[in-house]
Amino acid sequence: MLKSTFRVFLICFSLLSSISYAQVSSIQNIQARKVLSLNGKWNYIIDPYENGYYDYRHDPFDQSKTGTGGYFDDKVQKDKSELIEYDFDHSPQMNIPGDWNSQSEKLELYEGNIWLRRKFDAKPEKGKRYYVYFAAVNYEAHVYLNGKKLGVHKGGFTPFQFDVTNNLKVGENSIVLKVDNIRKQDEIPTVNTDWWNYGGITRDVYLAEFPDHFISDYKLQLVKGNKNLLNFSLKLADATSNQEVTLSIPELKLEKKYKTDSEGKISDEFVWNNLNLWAPENPKLYAVNIKTDKENIDDKIGFRTIQVEGDSILLNGKSVFLRGISLHDENPLLAGRLRSEGDMRMMLQWAKDMNCNYVRLAHYPHNEEMIRLADEMGLLVWAEVPVYWTISWTNPATYANAKQQLTDLIVRDKNRASVIVWSIGNETPLSDARLSFMSNLAETARALDDTRLVAAALEVHREGNNIILNDPLGEKIDLVSFNEYAGWYWGGSPSEITKYNFDIKYKKPVVITEFGGDALGGFHADENTRWSEEYQEALYKNQIKMLSKIGALRGMTPWILTDFRSPRRQHPIYQNFWNRKGLISETGKKKKAFFVLKDFYAEMQTKYK
Repeated sequence: MLKSTFRVFLICFSLLSSISYAQVSSIQNIQARKVLSLNGKWNYIIDPYENGYYDYRHDPFDQSKTGTGGYFDDKVQKDKSELIEYDFDHSPQMNIPGDWNSQSEKLELYEGNIWLRRKFDAKPEKGKRYYVYFAAVNYEAHVYLNGKKLGVHKGGFTPFQFDVTNNLKVGENSIVLKVDNIRKQDEIPTVNTDWWNYGGITRDVYLAEFPDHFISDYKLQLVKGNKNLLNFSLKLADATSNQEVTLSIPELKLEKKYKTDSEGKISDEFVWNNLNLWAPENPKLYAVNIKTDKENIDDKIGFRTIQVEGDSILLNGKSVFLRGISLHDENPLLAGRLRSEGDMRMMLQWAKDMNCNYVRLAHYPHNEEMIRLADEMGLLVWAEVPVYWTISWTNPATYANAKQQLTDLIVRDKNRASVIVWSIGNETPLSDARLSFMSNLAETARALDDTRLVAAALEVHREGNNIILNDPLGEKIDLVSFNEYAGWYWGGSPSEITKYNFDIKYKKPVVITEFGGDALGGFHADENTRWSEEYQEALYKNQIKMLSKIGALRGMTPWILTDFRSPRRQHPIYQNFWNRKGLISETGKKKKAFFVLKDFYAEMQTKYK
């Protein structure tokens, strides 16, 4: 009854939400299109009372009869008697992409509304279409161009765009955003998290130019379980038929020509032998070209298969052990989100230095560039949406938001060979409503992409010395994937945790998505002293002993590669707003536990050759 009622609510909400939040799906491979970067210095105005959005009666200016009056008008005084209570031109600037918390001391802990403005020149041409594209804005963005509202987007980690063809001017244009990172119970994520709530335009911004009838989406991947059967699908932004499209991979001497159907789509499966399959030890990427008479799109795509068979994970048909580590999208050395390819490459190289072949990009979609680097560097990826802890399980709007974020993640990264797992959430407490919510997300992931595994980071409970995993969501997903913190939050000292055994209901591959404990880098003591590197080192040694009892153990992503910032972590000596579970400190120094995990992964690498 609950599930059917929930579905009715979803249908009703989808009809309402489509009115104010409608947008086309994210455009595939925006970097390969003709784009003008809008990165750089943006002026900003801090607006905790939202004076630039609401009038004194708390009615939105953009919904008034004139649609004017807010900061989005970007007005300047033309007459000395004119009253204007803001001024972008004389307001401070911040770097975009970039979060505001790390760019101004007074904004370090700020959660609220900030207006951001950038002026840019454009030369729009007739017969072309133009979109403004944001790779990520945290969390709610109201977007205006030349004083006209383009729309609203919710979700801090996925891309979105708006059609500005009819709003763009020849010459100078003004783009203004109201960005709100206030945590709210019914949002995704919800109010309670364990990471820094970085606000702002945190990833790239582009003005993109397209021809009429442009390619909005495409996919080229191996069919599930098949090493030589390729699936190619494509769709135009509109339903234009008979558009000629050429797919080519020069290295393979592959060239195929198509014409779009009445819906502007192409769908084909074809055999192509002698593919050099992508794997961590052989991260082979092919140069792929998709061309029409007006577009020429280049991509780098790898081909591999991933599946579960019994208690094994098979990569290209061969059993693999996922030698992993968890990561946040944050630079420990320089406050804020990862800003550049250099930042991202540093993090992934640290994982490789630990003998990793796998990373969990937690707890939300990371930068698209991070996934492309994983493709290049040979690291398998667990990709996740921020359905985290205590979500509003019975709120249809919350579910619609989660589903959209999952959809946007899959649409964006479906051509990346490195991604082998779509994760639908982390540490969500058991209830019937939660099971319905999460099961529907699992169904969505499979409907969008059946070539990868679907998982979630589950929780365990204990009875005596047994660690029990019997979460009913385990029936719906491909891995027995769970978090456990024996030796830190429960279970006594590190030396005592080897007494625990595991009682796992499901006969599937087991992947431990989190374990670990805090250590302040450079603090040394005996192995029973909390916060010391020796305590963390002993914890890792005994975790490995305990987990090795699991016959179906096929991987792990301990928590976490580097120390990261969190408002939850307030001990003035050992934490000081840092979660210290990193195996690398905030200064970039490897802690003793780093080498414990590195040695274990060297053993697993030999075992699973």
